[in-house]
Parts: sequence; structure tokens; C-alpha cells
Amino acid sequence: MDYRELFKESNKEVEERFLLTRERIGEIAAGEKNGMKEQVHRYFKKTAQFLEKCAADFLCISSDAWKSCSFEQMKSENELFYQDILPQNYGKSFANPAFAVQELGEEFGRILSFLYTELRSERAFVFEQNLEKITILNELFLEIYCMFEDETVSYKQIKDTIYWFLYDYADDWAGYRVRELVDPALDFATSIIMDSDLGDLRYLYSYGDYISEVELKTAEFLNGLSDEEIEQIAATFTEGYQRGFELKGVDVSKKDTVNIRYSIGFERVIRAAIRQFAAMGLKPVIYREALNTLNKRQNLRIGYISSDPNPQYGYDHRFDNAIYLDKRMVDRKISCMRKAYEEYEQEAAGFAGPACFEVFGEEPFEPVNKPESYRLSERQQSLSVEYSSLSNELLNEFINQEERSFTIIAYPVPSIGEKFPEIFEEIRKVNTLDNELYKGIQQNIINILDQAESVHIMGRGRNMTNLTVALCDLKDAQKETKFENCLADVNIPVGEV
Repeated sequence: MDYRELFKESNKEVEERFLLTRERIGEIAAGEKNGMKEQVHRYFKKTAQFLEKCAADFLCISSDAWKSCSFEQMKSENELFYQDILPQNYGKSFANPAFAVQELGEEFGRILSFLYTELRSERAFVFEQNLEKITILNELFLEIYCMFEDETVSYKQIKDTIYWFLYDYADDWAGYRVRELVDPALDFATSIIMDSDLGDLRYLYSYGDYISEVELKTAEFLNGLSDEEIEQIAATFTEGYQRGFELKGVDVSKKDTVNIRYSIGFERVIRAAIRQFAAMGLKPVIYREALNTLNKRQNLRIGYISSDPNPQYGYDHRFDNAIYLDKRMVDRKISCMRKAYEEYEQEAAGFAGPACFEVFGEEPFEPVNKPESYRLSERQQSLSVEYSSLSNELLNEFINQEERSFTIIAYPVPSIGEKFPEIFEEIRKVNTLDNELYKGIQQNIINILDQAESVHIMGRGRNMTNLTVALCDLKDAQKETKFENCLADVNIPVGEV
């Protein structure tokens, strides 16, 4: 089924509201400042121009005109959207709280920077064709714009408007996120992986995410591998997942879905993995990293992701929930999540756990702490811990942790350096080592270590490590061991004692 069919009814219900917001936003994008301060007017005009572009792109994609665009056109459009937050431009972006405070003042700078950041998530909904979420974000923008037409507007009024917007639409954000975690019918990414011509790199731009040379070079490199090599890479990933269930004594055939997390560019491997998981009876659940503030976990990126256009951007906004985090909002989010879990209880019960295809070799990032960024108060820090505890309890209530597993594997990306192809090949060899061979080798090591009283660990060269670790005594050496023979099941590659 075309993913857009999922939103066909809800899109129709909000179409008139969307058209009204689009008309008004177009007027703001082209209009005069209407008595506003110059910097404030510039903020709203720039934001309106962004939202106007999102509306135009939504219609372009819904009419399928997007599919006729050339590779260069898609690349140019992608660069245009993300150029505002790239490191070389971020110093003069309203997404940067330091610049926003400089331009808009201490009172409104941070919160309007938050608003701009939140509105940027429309990009994802444009490509997912979710008109309802686009419309409600447009309405939030217009409501706050109208407030600034009144010269007496206060920070508290803006903050309250954002608070009640998030509170009222918590079902659409926090509740919907639960569905994304367990419902394979939300197959936006799956459709891209399974239905695209992966030899035509235009498919990378179908996500709406930032596409850098890393994604392009990764996909191009994988297209140069044989079908046998791709199947082998995927098989190590999927077989490790299956072994995780075998070791726990859980019948994976009783499960329905597997959550696949990956980096864009690896679609050829993920397609092979989806087919292999299908042979186990598992459908893929693939969700985008959280974009809405109610669902974010600081600046962690969990789901399918692309290269981060600017890690400082996410770091600057990691505590934006300071705007609204209180006990009432925690209770509201948990209530919405429970409602969603109850609605998708069957899907949650069939959830087998995550399979994570991770990457390494990205450019290192050293964050800068900015005084203009939001911070959580002590009370909010406590509430954040409370929310994590309650949400985990809810997860465990509907997804039996004893009946789920996971696996993690990692491969390099081209940003690791000029020897990327050689490093990739060596990692492929390491990740596909013979489990049974190393099981025997590692057991020989364990048999010796089980007889030891202590282990002496020393570094070499400039590593000054010098540790002696005492080992416990075994009461029954025939049944007990001091070490685990860790093979390539949940944690790939093989090779740990």
C-alpha cells in the first residue's frame, strides 16, 4: 500500500485549514513589518518563507512531480533546506540560540529559536505526506505571529501558548510515537528500501533527511559489492539477532516485528536483512529519529538517521523541554502513551526488539556550552528522571523484556578516511568470523582463566594501565565459570571473553 494512503482521510479533513494557513503564511513571507521591530519581523518573515517552501514541496510530492526531478535538482533542493544550520552558516541562523538572543533579545530570543527549530520538523512531514502535522505546526506559528502584532506581548504568553499547544496535541506526538515503535503499517522508510531502484541514487532524497557525501558515497560503494557479499553482511546481522533468542530460550516464531535502526546509505544491506527477517516471520518496524520536542531524548538520535548536518545544533537544543516540563506535562505524556499502547497492544506483544546497524568513522564533535541555551532546573531534572522511569515501566508492561532480544553490528562510513574501502573489507571479515571456530578458541582461554586467582592487565607504550583483578573462587568447576564465552549473537563481532 502507498504510504500516503494512511493519511488520505486525515489529510482531507484538514485540507481547508491547511489552505487557510498557507495563504496567511504567504502574506507574512512577502509582507511589510506592520509595526514590528525590524529583527522580529525578519525572524517571522524568514520562518514564513521556510513554511511556504514546505507547503510547495508537499504539493510537489503529492502530485508525483518530485519523481521527475533530476539528481542535481534533488541535491540542490536538499542543500537549500539544510544550508541554514550547516556549521558555516549557523552563526547567523535563528536556529542558533546565541544568534537569536543577539538579534531578538534576552526575553524572546531563546523561545523563538526553539519555535524555529520545532517548525523545521515540517520537512519530514512533507515527505511523509502528513498534512495534519504540517497544518497544526502552521497554526502554532500563526498564533504566535499574531501575538507579536500586539506590542504588549510577554514571554509568559508565548511560553503558555507553546505549553498548551504541546499539551493539547500530546496524542499526536507522544502517543503517535508509540505507534511508530510497534506498527509495521507505518512503512514510509520500508517502502523506500524495498521499492526504490537503489542503483539510482535519487532515492536517498526520498526521506527528506540531510544527504551529504557520506550517504552518497556509502550507497555508491555498496552498489559496487556483489549480491553474495551483501547477503553475507546482512546474514551476520540477522543470524546474530536470531541467536540472541536461541540463547534466551525464546521462540522467535511467536513474534511479529523487528525494529531495524540504520544509517541512510545502507539500504542495499537493509533490504537483504528485511528479506532474511521475513524468512523468520518478522516484519520490519522502521521509524525516523524523533523530531518533535515531546519525543526527543536530549540530542540522542534513535531510529533511522542520516549524517548530522551540525551536531552543535542538536546540542544547543537538547534541553528545550525546560520551556514546558512540569508534573502535569509528564502525566499527560504518560497518559497518551498508555492510551496508544492499549490501542496497539497486540502489535506491542509481537515486538521482538531492535536490530541496530550502526556506523563509525564520523568526524569528531566537540560541543560548545552556550549560556543562551535552555537548562533544566533541579525540579525539572527530577521530573525528567521520573518520566524515564514511568515510560520504561509502561514499555515493560506491554512488551515483555524476557521475550525480546536485540543485536548490534557496526560498519565504517566514508568519512573515516581515504582507506574506507580497505577498512570496510576488514570489518566485513571480522564481522563474519566463524562462530564455532572462535567458540572453541575462546573456551580454551576460559578453561585456563577459570583456574586463575587473578588477572594482571598491563598497558604498553604510553598506556600506563597496571591493574590486578582478583577472581572469585568456583564452588563447582564442572558447572560454573568465571567468564562468558561471548559470541556473535546480540553483540557482533565475535571475539570476547
